[in-house]
Amino acid sequence: MLDDPLFRLFLATLLGGAIGWERFVDHKPAGLRTHTLVCVGSAAFVLASERALATAGGNPADITRVMQGVITGIGFLGAGAILQSRDGTVRGLTTAATIWLVAGIGMAVGVGDLRTSIALTCIAIVVLRGFRWIEEAWDRRHGRVPRADEKFDD
Repeated sequence: MLDDPLFRLFLATLLGGAIGWERFVDHKPAGLRTHTLVCVGSAAFVLASERALATAGGNPADITRVMQGVITGIGFLGAGAILQSRDGTVRGLTTAATIWLVAGIGMAVGVGDLRTSIALTCIAIVVLRGFRWIEEAWDRRHGRVPRADEKFDD
């Protein structure tokens, strides 16, 4: 089953979609479609490099070079999600981090690491949902009130 590239792409779609759905529900700029496509695209690049290695031969380190390229490209995409407003506040860091993470999940799926990719998805959802609740509870308990121009999460 894990040897089937179509299964891996379908799994990347589901896992990237799970994180994208969480971002969509919170009305973030990069949501369901963006996260799903980043995850599937990352898996596709890894699968394509595996296929090329199996077909044409070569050095197994070539796959890691493809992965490095994906990471670099995703860095640019994440940088585009980060915005600094005129008053100096920075927004989009969490969105950039989730884009970066779903690329990692996609690469884990691409190499067939089902357990790690599912674990990473679960961890991401716990962090995005659960940690927000912890931050809000802390702020309520300690009386921290955001300024009008401040937003605790992006």
